[in-house]
Amino acid sequence: MAEHTTATVEQPAGGHEAEPTVLGLDATAFVALAMLAVIAIIIWKKVPSAIGHALDKRIDSIRGQLAEAAQLRAEAEALRNEYQAKAAAADAERQTLLERARQEAQVIVEQAKVDTAALVERRQRMAEDKIAAAERQAIDEVRARAAGAAAAAAAKLIGEELGPDADKAMVDKTIKELGKA
Repeated sequence: MAEHTTATVEQPAGGHEAEPTVLGLDATAFVALAMLAVIAIIIWKKVPSAIGHALDKRIDSIRGQLAEAAQLRAEAEALRNEYQAKAAAADAERQTLLERARQEAQVIVEQAKVDTAALVERRQRMAEDKIAAAERQAIDEVRARAAGAAAAAAAKLIGEELGPDADKAMVDKTIKELGKA
């Protein structure tokens, strides 16, 4: 084989250098031929249809996931609606129980008022009875002391001269004694 060599010669400014070639083809032609070879191999090995099949599988997978997501969303919405209904029922029941408790509390308060009024009345009667008994006892004691004081005063009056000054002194003394008792 003969060797082909090319020599480069310096050219004045503004000129082009000669590009190396092999079999009359330069670098751009080799790149174009390599691209044509790669494209031919890709078509021969059916890479576009394999890519299409892979994409179709991925699309089917995504469709399945979307369908599953839609089903899950529908189930979630059904659960949400169910729980909202349960919450509404629980709220209604809570309101009913609260109202019933208020009514029962009102009945208890009314009964407590009646019981308290009866208790106060009973205690008041007992207190009045005790006060009346104490008053009767005090009156009896005052009468007994007054009678004793009157008897003593009468004895003293009889013993002493009966005069206005003596009477006044005796009455004042008796009143003081009654006030101390």
